[in-house]
Amino acid sequence: MSTPGKNSGEFGIIEKYFAPLSKNIETTFGLKDDAALLDIPAGQQLVLTKDALVAGTHFFADDPADLVARKLLRTNLSDLAAMGAKPLGYLLATAWNAETNEKYIEAFAQGLRRDQEEFEITLLGGDTVKTTGPMSFSLTAIGTVKAGQALRRNGARVGDRLFVTGTLGDSALGLKVKKGHLGELSEDHKEYLVDRYLLPGPRIEAGQLLSGYASACLDISDGLLADLGHLITESGVSAVINPSSLPLSDAAKAALKDENADFSSILSGGDDYELLFSVPQHKVEAMLEKLRFTNLQLTEIGRNESNSGIFLAGEDGELTEVPAQGWTHF
Repeated sequence: MSTPGKNSGEFGIIEKYFAPLSKNIETTFGLKDDAALLDIPAGQQLVLTKDALVAGTHFFADDPADLVARKLLRTNLSDLAAMGAKPLGYLLATAWNAETNEKYIEAFAQGLRRDQEEFEITLLGGDTVKTTGPMSFSLTAIGTVKAGQALRRNGARVGDRLFVTGTLGDSALGLKVKKGHLGELSEDHKEYLVDRYLLPGPRIEAGQLLSGYASACLDISDGLLADLGHLITESGVSAVINPSSLPLSDAAKAALKDENADFSSILSGGDDYELLFSVPQHKVEAMLEKLRFTNLQLTEIGRNESNSGIFLAGEDGELTEVPAQGWTHF
């Protein structure tokens, strides 16, 4: 099917903008065959994940095309990071609407090229189609991990300590800035939060280094409480969180002073794409030493206990159960 308007057509678009993103010709054949061929390294398992972005739901129609492409790739790379996998390649499906011009497609491809170089990953194939609805993009990322070493959500045990990478709530607050709800913030803080919304940072190196230390791990895409809920449900434990320990950027701290923002952005805001993981007590010191050279902020936010549910610890030690709420499509 051809792409819309006065563009070069489906095969012209692929040859001009996407075939150059396919670096391993012996694997992808320059995107001129029906599929790619992959050799799996001995002793490795494939890790596969798929995410989609839809205009009006996951990004604004006026968001820069290169940043939309990079966010699409990075959200999938974050899933690989959560499994402790090394990125290998990706499959891409693009659905362009009637308003899409070739300049937008070119910028989209340039965004992918930039992140391919940063994360050492290549395009393996995909599809390009026309849609009468909003633009939508789907990406399948493929990684590898040593056999039996993938990080899972179901390994947390009572007494494990809970950690997160980076800072929380920046993306949700960045979305509020995009919607014009935090007008009193300084321009520097606005820019920081919007950048975190537009361009998440997948914690690939940290994910790989956590193998052998983390008992359970996942990325925070739907919000801290929602994703912590997944971890404790799969592991059969509860979680006690210290709200005062949650890591916040200076911009987030400033934003929380605005009447249009509250702590729910930290607890339940989506699109953080930080790692949330549990570590057995006897492995904590070794884990911290292992990740020290990444210069990545690591923060202990709580612990796993028996029974079920998520509890917030007050300054007086009193526990308050909270629902595992966050972003959901339905």
